[in-house]
Amino acid sequence: MKRTILLFGSLTIALLLLFQVSKYSLWHQPSHLEFYIVCIGLLFIGIGIALSRFFTKKNIYNPTGTPIPNSTQIPKEIDQAKLKETGLSKREYEILLLIADGLSNNEIAQQLFISESTVKTHVSKILSKLDAKRRTQAVQISRSLKII
Repeated sequence: MKRTILLFGSLTIALLLLFQVSKYSLWHQPSHLEFYIVCIGLLFIGIGIALSRFFTKKNIYNPTGTPIPNSTQIPKEIDQAKLKETGLSKREYEILLLIADGLSNNEIAQQLFISESTVKTHVSKILSKLDAKRRTQAVQISRSLKII
């Protein structure tokens, strides 16, 4: 947080200095006003791109193409044959990964922008496909199959 405040403060100071320097410039004529506006616009575009790259988190994707929710639990080796054998869809696999991270149905629904009843439907399909009775048992089975 402190780093962000310092960054924005230094950008504001740089912008104010730029305005002050432009007052004493030899080019300061009304015909060059558009040039200054374009330069300042390009400066802000560059700052925006740099800040977006700095603040955005890169998603790490698993072999099925869905993002891995918790990058600390990146699966090292996923047995693709076993994954296909289970018959899990991409969405069901994504929900299984979120279950493995310990998220509740409500939290999964909020993260994936779907209703909680849809999550419950997917969870019941996951349980039936993995032949599990509980969510924790489904996670244990999927870990033993090396699909998460």
